[in-house]
Amino acid sequence: MTESVDVLIIAPELPAYAHPGDAGADLKSTDALTLGPGERAMVGTGVSIALPDGYVAFVVPRSGLASKHGITIVNAPGTVDAGYRGEIKVTLLNTDQSAPYTIEPGDRIAQMIVMPVSKARFVPVETLPGSLRGEQGFGSTGYSTRQTGLQT
Repeated sequence: MTESVDVLIIAPELPAYAHPGDAGADLKSTDALTLGPGERAMVGTGVSIALPDGYVAFVVPRSGLASKHGITIVNAPGTVDAGYRGEIKVTLLNTDQSAPYTIEPGDRIAQMIVMPVSKARFVPVETLPGSLRGEQGFGSTGYSTRQTGLQT
């Protein structure tokens, strides 16, 4: 069984998990607007929460909106810190190059994932220990098995 945590909330409608086992609870719009191609807008949810210390909420895109309509979140994942008490707003972006997308109050626009978070202790050192990857970054592992010679 998964761990549950009590989250104090003020909301016109409580976020809900669509299916058993879902990680994200749906957030709904309180605004009516149309996002033109390439436009972005901050959309209200009416949701304010008080997370316990040691927890964070991440606001992430809904996969159906992204794949079917090109609607995503500009700063995904959006981070809601335990100390924040204001309304959770979602900055949506219409990535479709030709079609506008209309949002009505009550439309599911994002998902919120609540999870424990570790605090890092930053320890200053002169050098870092070695690793197999080293300083290789952006694209260092290749993009397909053809380019890297890896077998799948």
